[in-house]
Amino acid sequence: MYKSVILFALLFISFQVKIIGQQKENTYIKAGFLYDSKNNKLVKNKLIQIQGTKIISIGEFESLPLNSPVIDLTQYTVLPGLIDAHTHVLFSQDANEDFAKHSVQCLTMESDALRVLRGSKRAQSYLYEGITSIKDLGNSGLYLDVALRDAINEGTIDGPRIFASGPILSAQGGQIYGVLPEHQNIIDLEYRTIKSVEDAKYAVNEHVNQNVDLIKICADNLPNKTFLTVEEMKSIVKTAHSYNLTVTAHCVTNQSALNAIEAGVDGIEHGFNLADSTLIKMAEKEVFLVPTENSKWYMNRYAKLAGYDESELDWINNYMTKMEQRLSKSIKTGVTIVSGSDNYTDINTTRGKSSKDMFTYYFEAGMKPLDILQSSTYISAVQLNKENNIGYIRPKANADIIAVKGDIKNDFINTINNLMFVMKDGKTYVNKTN
Repeated sequence: MYKSVILFALLFISFQVKIIGQQKENTYIKAGFLYDSKNNKLVKNKLIQIQGTKIISIGEFESLPLNSPVIDLTQYTVLPGLIDAHTHVLFSQDANEDFAKHSVQCLTMESDALRVLRGSKRAQSYLYEGITSIKDLGNSGLYLDVALRDAINEGTIDGPRIFASGPILSAQGGQIYGVLPEHQNIIDLEYRTIKSVEDAKYAVNEHVNQNVDLIKICADNLPNKTFLTVEEMKSIVKTAHSYNLTVTAHCVTNQSALNAIEAGVDGIEHGFNLADSTLIKMAEKEVFLVPTENSKWYMNRYAKLAGYDESELDWINNYMTKMEQRLSKSIKTGVTIVSGSDNYTDINTTRGKSSKDMFTYYFEAGMKPLDILQSSTYISAVQLNKENNIGYIRPKANADIIAVKGDIKNDFINTINNLMFVMKDGKTYVNKTN
């Protein structure tokens, strides 16, 4: 009897200690304004309960338990961690470098270890700019993006949550132009060259076995002249969808976009030359668009670093006007817009800061501030089939939370760049509020 009482007492104490331990794991955030990314609106004075890596509840200030640890963000606007849906963290080049020559140099004179270490530093810079998730789309060697993703996920290094595509599936030559026939094997270190409809299926299977998160294809290979056929892309899409993987397509020409849409892709990357009729097809088929553009400031900085003379910059205004019109038409047509930067050129700043320039472009092109936020949070998460985990501050989601200072509606650019707080998976990386 005595032993039973002792055992019961020990079990009771252990249970109480466990409860107290769980209570200590709770952290609360008091948000002055909270961005509801699903409904695209701001709400006032909300209390976010976090336990470990997850959000537990969203409530009112009055529900805060006594003596609980609180992060006071009442003076700020609280947002879900931002998402950049088009990155290349394992590739970088100077503005005055030729893409093909630099790619060959990277593949033959830069070890995989060095490439991943450099990529990890670039990846970290996204996190410290409030971009807690990125969609990394190739130009990353043979699954080095997957390795970097796994290193971040296991806590070996800090960085954003990576959704990795592995090598881009493309026609002969990939995007590395001018390589002599006897050296074409170099391209296979960066791209998965598709040789037939059957080979297209095998390529997806290879990627699946390497645990990629999605499939990226090149519907056209400019300035190389080859392109994937509709039949090859259909094979890719059918196989990828059978594994619940989305397929997104690099498209420069309008025809390649039409081919990709006919093949059933989920998204179009870039889409610089989309015709109005193509935009209508995209809206009808719910194919999203990632318009990878930059602000006028960025374009002028790029041109200067690339060595353009002042007299040679008229093309920038014409280009910007064309891209602004393209974005406006896309929105009016009802095409889903997902925010992505594609900034792999070194403009003498961190990759994370360079990425955030996309917000300036979207704003200058006429997108409304909350619509830009939704494109870089909830809508982006939906296209990744991760809206229950990221891009939306909701119960059971990952605790990816940032805060900015200012008027997000009326002073968007200054506010989105005035970052005060960054949390990913419940861990605080930036806190300037103290």
